[in-house]
Amino acid sequence: MADALHAVGHLYYRRVVPTCARARSMSESDNYGKPLSEEDRRFLAKIQADMPITCDVSRADFLLYRLLDSERAIVAVHTRPRSIAHTRLSAADGTIVSPRDEPLVFRALKQGKRGTGTGMIRSTGAPIVQQVYPVIGPSGAVIAALSIESNLLEHERHRRRRPAFQHALRQMQHMLLRGQLVGADSLQAFGEHDGILVADRDMEILYVSGIATNLYRRLGYGGTLVGRHLTFLNTGDAELARIALSEMRCVEAERQEGYRHWVRKVIPLLPMPGPLERFLGIRPKEPPKPDSVMILIHDATAARRREQAMRVRTAMIQEVHHRVKNNLQAIASLLRIQARRASSEETRAALNDSVNRILSVAVVHEFLSQHESRVINIRDVSQRIIAQVQQNTVPPDKRIHFGFKGRSVYLPSQQATACALVINELLNNALEHGFAHRAEGSISVELEDSGDRVGIRVVDDGEGLPDGFDVAEETSLGLTIVRTLVQSDLKGSLSLARRPEGGTVAMVVFPKNTLGGDETWIEQE
Repeated sequence: MADALHAVGHLYYRRVVPTCARARSMSESDNYGKPLSEEDRRFLAKIQADMPITCDVSRADFLLYRLLDSERAIVAVHTRPRSIAHTRLSAADGTIVSPRDEPLVFRALKQGKRGTGTGMIRSTGAPIVQQVYPVIGPSGAVIAALSIESNLLEHERHRRRRPAFQHALRQMQHMLLRGQLVGADSLQAFGEHDGILVADRDMEILYVSGIATNLYRRLGYGGTLVGRHLTFLNTGDAELARIALSEMRCVEAERQEGYRHWVRKVIPLLPMPGPLERFLGIRPKEPPKPDSVMILIHDATAARRREQAMRVRTAMIQEVHHRVKNNLQAIASLLRIQARRASSEETRAALNDSVNRILSVAVVHEFLSQHESRVINIRDVSQRIIAQVQQNTVPPDKRIHFGFKGRSVYLPSQQATACALVINELLNNALEHGFAHRAEGSISVELEDSGDRVGIRVVDDGEGLPDGFDVAEETSLGLTIVRTLVQSDLKGSLSLARRPEGGTVAMVVFPKNTLGGDETWIEQE
């Protein structure tokens, strides 16, 4: 939206010369190329911000045109409704038109006159009804034109609606043109299944749409509501209407009505100016008082129930992960006790290796139990596993420095579990073989992200690989586990190589698993 506003502010319009107090038409001057004043730019920005809710209620496409020169105008902003199918296949922002293409638009831009006509969308051949209004800025000049385009079927439906609604909609559209819809830019969208109620300043109901009638029937309000007082509805509508009328701003609130959740948007409506006022373009010195309100009703019950079900499901899953983590830690504790009692050094080492593997898996379940998301930050997992290895595996007589380098990389839980085990095995492999005869050194874990692939490097400055080493033929349990996880679970590749400066680098590369399209992402730092 900011880019569109920037574009609106830097388009040019034909300057006009005033006659009395009426809107200055484009034909009264030939000063093309004068930029908008800051006041006019803010005015157009206000209109643009209020267009979405207005076009939703109007069930029509709104196009804001600006004049480039005498023969060209551009669609500065195209807002499409979310309450009905669009009249155009794609957004028309940036489209340049001529007087032949849009005669009513140029009439509004050059002469300051509004008009109504029928037309046809060139790209689809669909018939439309077009209402075009000049947009008069604070300076009194025509600075844009607003085209309201509705399909022919919707236009006929609108003609058959009650006059009270037709008048209320005209009031809302006129307030949009004058920048008087206070707070409308913060309202949620109006959808095709939402209802409409119109009441006057005395809270008498003037109009209730068919959808709104059905919504109130679900709450037990049968019969005709038109003519009744808003307080007849014990639903909080009257209270919201009073706030909107007294504060002269749009109000939105969600409230539970019985077993249903309703979201209401209340728009205060200002009276339409008289014919003489419209002709002369006179703006009242004192702001007019609203004479009615439009209440838009959205039944959010289904959405709230889905959200509640999702919260319950998430809580249950988190509890399962929490219990799995606790059970894994309990098993690791039992294995530690058994390792301390083992008389064989080989048995003790095997049990300690099992403890580290179990705790690596427990780390993933711990993260899943603490976060609602099903994706895991591998950076956090790596740092936790490094801390575990440093605490549980490094002999007290060795001084091994552990490091980490890399940005956050989020992966689904299945890949995260495999990565945790791989990192644990590679760290233990570096300790066991790289520092068997050395008392000090360093080991680091590095994460690399190339968009669709992830790389995990475990680098040490230990003794290096023996001559003739081939990872594919290595039969040790640790590297066998790594090779199986990388090839079967991660669908990636594993390599181990000597470093020129001494030591070993183990490299795992695998593709990201983008389950659902949004399960994997990179956190910007």
